[in-house]
Amino acid sequence: MITDLSSVKRPIAQANGLPNAHYTDPATFAEERDAVLHASWTGLAVAADVPENGDAKPLEFLGLPLLLIRDKDGAVRVFQNTCRHRGMILVSEPRKIDGAIRCPYHSWCYSTKGQLVATPHVGGPGQNTHAEMDRDTLGLIEIRSHIWRDIVFINISGQALPFEEVHAELIARWAEVDQPLYHGGPASAFQLPVDTNYKLAVENYCESYHLPWIHPGLNSYSRLEDHYNIDAPGKFSGQGTLVYRQLQGADGGRFPDFDGLSAQWDEGAEYVALYPNVLLGAQRDHAFAIILEPRSVDHTVEHVHIYYARPDVDDALRQQNAELWRGVFEEDIFVVEGMQKGRYGPGFDGGRFSPAMDGPTHCFHQWVADRILDHRQAHAAE
Repeated sequence: MITDLSSVKRPIAQANGLPNAHYTDPATFAEERDAVLHASWTGLAVAADVPENGDAKPLEFLGLPLLLIRDKDGAVRVFQNTCRHRGMILVSEPRKIDGAIRCPYHSWCYSTKGQLVATPHVGGPGQNTHAEMDRDTLGLIEIRSHIWRDIVFINISGQALPFEEVHAELIARWAEVDQPLYHGGPASAFQLPVDTNYKLAVENYCESYHLPWIHPGLNSYSRLEDHYNIDAPGKFSGQGTLVYRQLQGADGGRFPDFDGLSAQWDEGAEYVALYPNVLLGAQRDHAFAIILEPRSVDHTVEHVHIYYARPDVDDALRQQNAELWRGVFEEDIFVVEGMQKGRYGPGFDGGRFSPAMDGPTHCFHQWVADRILDHRQAHAAE
């Protein structure tokens, strides 16, 4: 199915949202996988998943087997988790690589930097080399990656412009809070499986319109009128608040602030969707990242990670904060799952946008449409 995206490209007051097929049809989802998720800088994991040299964690991204590893010199890398000999999966469980990455099939071995370093019996019994086997060309296939705010972004196609160029505007906007981040530990990392297309989670996150009805607790002190839209067409979108209330423990304690912040962060905070699948929150005393892992056209896993300005924040307060955010994010589940079900209504035309309130969502729809149209044009020229 080739979807008609012309109505998505209209100005917001006349635009429709993306057609239903982009949320329900596996073939359309496959096109979007290539045009959007593989072609962009897409969130995969966090560097905190592999905290020590030699730590390795196998992952999948839409069926692509990947290996997240911190090499012996401390650099975080992403490889295809596939032996170059017969295609065997190299690492099946998270573990420490003490020496080399050894294939469990024929014991070909790779360094933590991906080089092929051993090929036992490849030339016959007891012969570990062969003139026709060039180890220098048979290292692990490395996936282009970049780390920002501890998030490991990957560009599977290898064709995207450099991350710092693509996201220069947000990097500059958040320069004050672009400081060392300390992961809050196991209690500050949790997953929320949701039966929805990943885009609906992005759409819901980047607008504040729904706050009075879906998040009454937040809205009781950070009201709808205290929020503003963040629209950066072709780049990112989201919302900000002028009323951020710091969490306070029973003893009056609070989390330490990031250093040297200007007055805008005293009571302000910003929540940005970094296309295509990373949701970010920045406040004066902590930050979070949500990496949306699309498992299929209608199923997503939200990986939530919470960070602090110091490594030694109060454990009880940290636990309280994680529970607070989990509660907020869980409030959204019935909404994104309900919109997913609604997308199976054949008469739904993608919906309309409030020109005043839905700018961030419209920005995202147009960005997705542009990526798909560019992909179609490139393939039509081949």
